[in-house]
Order: sequence, then structure tokens, then C-alpha cells
Amino acid sequence: MEFHPQPGPGRATPWAFPAPERSRLDNGLTVLRCHRPGQQVIAVEVSLDAPLEAEPTGLDGVATIMARAFSEGTDKLSAEDFTAELERCGATLDAHADHPAVRVSLEVPASRLDKALGLLADALRAPAFPDNEVERLVNNRLDEIPHELANPARRAAMALAAEIFPADSRLSRPRQGTEETVARIDAAAVRAFYEAHVRPATATVVVVGDFTGIDLDEVLGTSLGAWTGASAETRPVPAVSTDDTGRVVIVDRPGAVQTQLLIGRVGPDRHERVWPAQVLGTYCLGGTLTSRLDRVLREEKGYTYGVRAFGQVLRSAPPSSTGAGTGMLAISGSVDTPNTGPALEDLWTVLRTLAAEGLTEAERDVAVQNLVGVAPLKYETAAAVAGTLADQVEQFLPDDFQARMYERLAETGTVEATAAAVNAFPVDRMVTVLVGDAAEITEPVKALGIGPVTVIPA
Repeated sequence: MEFHPQPGPGRATPWAFPAPERSRLDNGLTVLRCHRPGQQVIAVEVSLDAPLEAEPTGLDGVATIMARAFSEGTDKLSAEDFTAELERCGATLDAHADHPAVRVSLEVPASRLDKALGLLADALRAPAFPDNEVERLVNNRLDEIPHELANPARRAAMALAAEIFPADSRLSRPRQGTEETVARIDAAAVRAFYEAHVRPATATVVVVGDFTGIDLDEVLGTSLGAWTGASAETRPVPAVSTDDTGRVVIVDRPGAVQTQLLIGRVGPDRHERVWPAQVLGTYCLGGTLTSRLDRVLREEKGYTYGVRAFGQVLRSAPPSSTGAGTGMLAISGSVDTPNTGPALEDLWTVLRTLAAEGLTEAERDVAVQNLVGVAPLKYETAAAVAGTLADQVEQFLPDDFQARMYERLAETGTVEATAAAVNAFPVDRMVTVLVGDAAEITEPVKALGIGPVTVIPA
């Protein structure tokens, strides 16, 4: 019997992160466009210079309520009619607030882009912010808060932020506000925040998709180009003091069968030269199922279903600013209560071994293959490309940052990646937050000597 020869692999197609074209509308709105042939669902991201630190004192969460209220009607349409028009376009509209900005996202078939952009423009130009809808959104948010506090991972994140950043810093408090602050928000507060911070001159729109047969300049000009507002300078980024002295905080959950771990400290943003090496070293430490932390805590010891190490940017400062960007480096996961002490001991052993012995060439090679090789799949959709470009805008990065990032990852050596990972997770400069049964885990944790231990109520 004759078999056909087994087909061999084809030649890899060169790939690079898409480069956008940058322009500006007459109203001052910055536009980044990226033509992606074949992407018939067009993604639009609007970044508004309304960071959380701009929220008035005592009204934490007003940016979130404003973001959610953009889809609750305009000067032309009621909330119900606005939603119906979006559905007729086959479009989805979402918005959220974060430390750098308020982000409004739209996805729509290319054939209905002009109609959907008109709805988006109306939502930004003349949102209704009706009293009853804002009140409903506030009540919804108040209903969410108890569920977030009951979630161990969310509770750990809140506790870590409160430990690392001073109380007067917006970075130290929940992004979407607390029960006390959200309860104070009304339609007048939302309108005031909108009028103070939302204008085209300080906003950026990113449009990604297949523009074949679309006059994008005309479509943008007749929709978002009709949005008017006063000019304003980009807000300065104030300096923030931090405290990542090694210590342990236990958020007491009596009877908890698991302990949620969140071990973190402040770190650099993407402007720092160390960022690519830090990404690579952190991935080797805890970025995947084959990382060191998972190999020990999950595969060898069976303490957990998974532990991850990661770095994230909380906010960045423009190059001309006197402020500085702020990032977070963290290790997260959960372990069963009786093994909390042993799991932490083994985790610290992994960190000490990394400092003493370094990463291997094999670990580095696998990490580069995974991080760089997955990029074409990661950015298959227009939404993924648009989201990354909007992130770059909010972090004051050049338009080619992501493309250069993959080049720099491929060039980073084992020694450089090891040094970055060791500096990112020093054993004596980590704040450890444990959400679990304090009666069961306090003494074993104290015995580890990784810092003073404080117990706080859930």
C-alpha cells in the first residue's frame, strides 16, 4: 500500500503588529486608523481624558457611573430608543472607567459603520444622563459591591492597593467606588464630571477594520467631527508615594477552606527600558502552566490549581511630565487552608532559587516562543488591535511600541531576563495579602519570617 507523503510545514508568513495612521479632526479629536483587510467587524475605541484621580473628593465611582450612562439616551433618543438603534445596526457599545481614562468601545459591521458612529457621537456629544437612569445605575452599582467584597480575589486586590498606596491617593481605593461614595452620586454629579472632563480636544478615537468602500474621513467628519467642546491641556500626573516594605496582611474569613494569595509591590510602567526583560522573566516565573511556580506548587506539591505572576500598568505619565508612571507586580493564586504556610514557604524558596541560580536557556527559549509566536493569533480580531492601540495612547507610548516590543522580547537574553525577574520580586520587598481563616493560618505564616503579620476583618 502506498501512502501519500506527509506534508511539510509551509514557510512562516512575516508578521508585525499593525501600524496605524494618525490624524486630527477639526474639533481637535485625535484619530488613529488601521485598515485590516477582511475584518468586516470594525472596532472603535474612544479614550477620554477623565482619569479616576479627577473624580471629586468623596465621589469615587462617578466616572464609572458616567461611563455606564453614555448608553442611557441622548438629546435625540431615549434610553430604550438608543438601545434599539444600536441593535438595528448590529452594534455593541460598552464603556468603563479606569485609572488612566474612561474608555468607550464600539463594534459594528462595516456596512453599518456610519450609522453606529453617529450614535456613538451623539452619546459623547449630548448624553442625556436622565435622573431615573442614573439612579438605577447607582443602585445597580451598590448591589454589586457586596458581591465584590465576598469575592476573595477582589477583596485581596482591594487590600493590597490600600496597603501599598497612601489613603489620599486614588490608586489606594476601589476603582468603581465604595458604598459610601457611590451612594452620594446623582445625575447632577455625573453631568458636572462630564462637563469638566469630556471634550474632543483631549480625546482619541481608534478605528480598526476593513475600510474597503468606506470614506472614513467623511464618516468621521459627519459623526465624531460634529462633537464640539472647549480646548484643554492634558492633565498632569501627580507623583505618588508607595510603601512595599515586606509584610503580611490577613483578611479574616472564618471557616474559609481556601486561602487567596496576592503578593505584590510597585513596579515600572512600559516606558522603562527593563519592561521587555521583566515581561520575559515574569513569564518564566509564573506566566503559564509550565512556569516555575506552577511546576512546584501545582505539579509537585498539589497545593493549588494554579499560581500566576504578572505585571500591569496602573497609569503612565507623558514624557514631558514631572510625575512618574506606576505599575504593579504581583503573584496570585489560591491554596487549601491547611497548606497555606507550606505553600508560602515553597513560593519563597522558588524566588530565592531564582535569585541564586537564574533562569535556564530552555526556559527563556520557550517563553520567547510563546510570547512572540502567539502574537498573530492574539491580534486576529480588530477589537484586539484597537484595544492595544488605545492602551498605548493612554500610556503615552509611541504608535510602534507593540511592534518593537516583540522585537525586543526576541532579543532579550537569559541573564537579562533573570535580573529583571529577581528585581521584580525581591524576597524582602513583597506585601503579602492572604484572604482566609486567620485562626488557622496566622501562626504558620508568622513562623515563615517573611514580615510582620496583621489581621484585619473582611
